[in-house]
Amino acid sequence: MAEILYDKVPSLDLADFSAGSADQKKAFVSTLGEAYTNIGFVSIKNHGLSDELTKNLYDAVEKFFRLPDDVKKKYEKTELAGQRGYISKGREKAKGRNTGDLKEFFHVGQPPQNQRSDYPDNIWPDEVPELEKYTTEAYLTLLKAGIQMLRAIAIYLELPENYFDEKVSEGNSILRPIHYFPIEDPDSLPPDAVRAAEHGDINLITLLMGASADGLQVLRRDGKWIPITALPDQIVVNVGDMLERHSNGKLKSTIHRVVNPPRELMHTSRFSIPFFMHPVSEMDLSCLEGCIDEEHPKAFDDITAGEFLDERLKEIGLKA
Repeated sequence: MAEILYDKVPSLDLADFSAGSADQKKAFVSTLGEAYTNIGFVSIKNHGLSDELTKNLYDAVEKFFRLPDDVKKKYEKTELAGQRGYISKGREKAKGRNTGDLKEFFHVGQPPQNQRSDYPDNIWPDEVPELEKYTTEAYLTLLKAGIQMLRAIAIYLELPENYFDEKVSEGNSILRPIHYFPIEDPDSLPPDAVRAAEHGDINLITLLMGASADGLQVLRRDGKWIPITALPDQIVVNVGDMLERHSNGKLKSTIHRVVNPPRELMHTSRFSIPFFMHPVSEMDLSCLEGCIDEEHPKAFDDITAGEFLDERLKEIGLKA
């Protein structure tokens, strides 16, 4: 397949796959596979999130991040390696970098009905009681949409359609409300400090529900950074490192970043809420046999999802 250099992220309608005709479903899988082998990102509509839920969740998230730092830190449990609760400003850094990102965030895992004994319990702030309701509803909605996306990916990879279902339905997925906090004195920053340095996501796929300001960019294969934009009724879904590894590099976990705004806007906030879709920790991420041939020899060592996550948490500074 010839490489395609997209000027923008392709848009798809998830209803074509989940409720469409056989031809619509086939076309969705083909377009998705083409995008994921080239740029690793798509925008989708009919993902299940309502405008009301999105607004309510963003309002609750903003309310939490407006709390004083000492209040937010009550909900930071460093012994959990950033897997639940609050993660304070600058604590996470991109792999290979020493400067922390200009962000703070809050991690929510599986709700009780999907909770496994090896997962830590969720942490909820007393000051924003509505956060639990809206994050749980968004989590379950995005999990459902993510399973549909992974079914399409499985078909493209010539696997059984439900190949990923049991691996992710109780997986270690994370909903991450992020606050890229205001910078009142840009001159005080390290010269390489950015909102989110260039990185690939750790997980299988990421579903991003909107963002309150511009800044997200993806690195095209020719070295050009292009902006990621989605219409109000769309979410952005991209391939993570686990899926790239499992597909022996056939599907691309594309490097992306969140750049700083113009200097005159550095004093403003940016909010976004990605859903990082992880499998259960025992999933074998070994390269699929169907993705290995003479032109594409096995490129990655065998590893489980839990081992890979542990390795990456150490690399990004969340685990000692």
